Amino acid sequence: MEPKTFPEYVQAVEDVGGKVVPLDSSVKGLIWLDYSQPQALEELLDKNPQIEWVQLPFAGVDAFSEIIKRPIRFTSAKGSYREPVAEHALALSLSLMRIIPERVKTKTWGRQFAESLYDSQVLIFGGGGITEELIKILLPFRAKITVIRKREGSLEGATQTVGFDQLDAMLPLADLVILAAALTDETRYLFDSTKFALMKPSAYLVNIARGPMVKTDDLIDALNAEVIAGAAVDVTDPEPLPDGHPLWNAKNIIITPHSADTRKQVVRLFSERIRENVAAFQHGTGWVGVVDPEFGY
Repeated sequence: MEPKTFPEYVQAVEDVGGKVVPLDSSVKGLIWLDYSQPQALEELLDKNPQIEWVQLPFAGVDAFSEIIKRPIRFTSAKGSYREPVAEHALALSLSLMRIIPERVKTKTWGRQFAESLYDSQVLIFGGGGITEELIKILLPFRAKITVIRKREGSLEGATQTVGFDQLDAMLPLADLVILAAALTDETRYLFDSTKFALMKPSAYLVNIARGPMVKTDDLIDALNAEVIAGAAVDVTDPEPLPDGHPLWNAKNIIITPHSADTRKQVVRLFSERIRENVAAFQHGTGWVGVVDPEFGY
């Protein structure tokens, strides 16, 4: 990383006794901040086989899907941004269920309508840190929470935790479906017209995971045909979503520009992840956010 560009991250390294130095053959730990250039990271690792650990910048590591298979310890930011992202998911959910997209545009008194999160059936697809945080903030609503996750084991506070193979069986029961999983070959474009057809016509979709988890054209069709009641997305495919794209004009859609966690929030929270893992690198224990190449996150 460039010290002058990210002084907060330099400070985080130094806070735990580390030091940021120019890359040479003695450097064994790397903090990689550019998600958009996986090829550059691959080339750097080819030239520096002595590197033993790489800290990646985001929770998702789909851009590095081949690189993480190397015999190097990779850590990600998974769990770092759980609070602001879960908070954003809640805000989007309530906005949909209270038809805020309609109300902010109208200039007339209009219809009275609202769905409630209280005692609702919520399906969360993904079982990581964001989901753990979502469960905490949904519990006061007495929501019945079903979590679908790849790994075995239940999550505290969830009504039930089931595997990916139960997705089709669970979708027809949900009032609210929140996508919070990693983007992998298995989840890419998983939510398509077939999945939307399984959902209740009164159900809502919230995506705070990755845009390519949803087939955009199928989502547009499902919204416009009222197959589902509405959707809110903080991530899109393509991203950024171009001006004039049909998704902007779909029925009952809220689109936020990948702003669940802002730069200010990311710098503060990622600095803590750097502190944790620089300390772990020095002591050989205490790693946080270790990437599992088998699962792809």
